[in-house]
Amino acid sequence: MLVCMTTSTAGARYGFADLPALMSLMAGDEKHDLAAASTLDVLWVLYDRVLRVSPEAPGAASRDRFYLSKGHGPMAYYAVLAAKGFLSVDALPGYGRFNSVLGWHPDRTLLPGAEISSGSLGHGLPLAVGTALGLRARGLSTARVFVLIGDGELDEGSNHEAIAFAGRAGLDQLTTVVVDNSSATHGWPGGIEKRFSLEGWSAARADGRDHAALQEALTEPHPGQPRVVVAVISATATSATAASATAASATAASATAASATAASATAASATAISTVSP
Repeated sequence: MLVCMTTSTAGARYGFADLPALMSLMAGDEKHDLAAASTLDVLWVLYDRVLRVSPEAPGAASRDRFYLSKGHGPMAYYAVLAAKGFLSVDALPGYGRFNSVLGWHPDRTLLPGAEISSGSLGHGLPLAVGTALGLRARGLSTARVFVLIGDGELDEGSNHEAIAFAGRAGLDQLTTVVVDNSSATHGWPGGIEKRFSLEGWSAARADGRDHAALQEALTEPHPGQPRVVVAVISATATSATAASATAASATAASATAASATAASATAASATAISTVSP
């Protein structure tokens, strides 16, 4: 197994256990809680243990590139970027609001650390294939491209053209993570990884909540072949993660309300005292 090269996170103050609380800072009607919860562990493992990226040098030519193709429900992505120092935690409560850098879908022109704007499904993998081909043409052999897609997203035909080309071209700088939460309309006979391996990809399956298993699958050498890792997420685990974030949100809201009530009482008391003549 390839020795893991971790992300540079100088000054990082948050760990995986803090992510539900960070996600709870983002509210609104367009949260897509379950979509965000299904990607949380994969995103953390990538940014904490695999990707060679740094908030200090986000545009370095030799950096790894990460493309979030599953752009709906980006709360987990935003929380991880904040935890790793790419954006301020203070920006999280502005999620989806006017003039916020955190839209309901990521915008690379606004969001520090984001490589692509995404949300319309079926584009991330083709873009990643083109990037891997471009890195090869530029002689940047150490830079890698990782793209996260959903199993339902594989219903988009553009992905299959990308899968076929990448395998034929032997794009070994490319790794695709398919988060499989059984949301595909038709499913894949023999499993998702078989669809990739038939086209010449190196393929693996891992528990999408097991960080050690994900790290091993994502760092396994695959010379001459692109790599796919199918991260299997159970509905129960996804619901539990979403519930944790919701509970954290409720706790934060209660704390805020209590703080406001206490402040109001203090102010009222001070007013009453000031109206009494000495």
